[in-house]
Amino acid sequence: MNILVTGASGLIGSALVPHLEKLGHTVVRAVRREPRGGSERRWDPAVGSLAPGFLDGIDAVIHLAGAGIGDKRWTDDYKREILESRTKSTSLLAGAIADAAVKPTVFLSGSAIGIYGPRDGEVLDETSAHGEGFLADVCEQWESATRAAESAGVRTVHLRTGIVLSRAGGALKKQLPLFAVGLGGKFGNGGQWQSWISIDDEVGAIVHLLGSALSGPVNLTAPEPVMNSDFTRTLARVLRRPALLPIPSFGPALLLGRELADALLFTGQRVVPGALQRDGYVFRHSSLEQALRGILDR
Repeated sequence: MNILVTGASGLIGSALVPHLEKLGHTVVRAVRREPRGGSERRWDPAVGSLAPGFLDGIDAVIHLAGAGIGDKRWTDDYKREILESRTKSTSLLAGAIADAAVKPTVFLSGSAIGIYGPRDGEVLDETSAHGEGFLADVCEQWESATRAAESAGVRTVHLRTGIVLSRAGGALKKQLPLFAVGLGGKFGNGGQWQSWISIDDEVGAIVHLLGSALSGPVNLTAPEPVMNSDFTRTLARVLRRPALLPIPSFGPALLLGRELADALLFTGQRVVPGALQRDGYVFRHSSLEQALRGILDR
């Protein structure tokens, strides 16, 4: 397949692209600068522009671009950037797909489990109601922005991704230095649920969905979500380090701001991958310890 990927240099994209190429697919990267060859095509979602022939010859679109949720404090300006970097880019792609004379057969568009909002211990699958809060609102608008492609008959999947575990970035990379010297600990009382997925299964699930018949929301999380206290103990055990120091909420709140700290660290969701499992996807890492050992032993 000829596959267009946005966000190819991000945490997920940088693992996905070489895997797709290893499988024999041709990957075209969407870039905001001048292309450096035939494997790149220029776009500028902020102003709504695509290079001529942007989708020519493209069989599938995987859309992973968007401003990082935890990269900066949530000022009003940055919250607007988080939202618009997702909705504008998705609307642009969906419109181009709908208007293409020869349309891609599938549009895999990023989303997140934040759509369910903070839900304590309630088990959530793709049929669960949407939640409340900034991230839930962002995800709802993000998914709605694919409507043009769906209306044009293109199979569209919303990749509701959980916490991606990788040494290369994300939450785990930030935690490892502290845990490695025995200074890691649970956040608050540790009772918040964490729905995680290894980078290998994130990539594997996306590849599976390219050839699947699934459409609509699909949770990209492992089958065994854990409480933060369990995550902490498991990571410490794998690293053979103690994890005795709980992290009170006021520290991250001062550093990140209360809204961001609560959304990322002190609340959570217990999400299960119902659609993926019913569709026959077999997880490489179904348990947290298995995933961490696979990631950290490399």
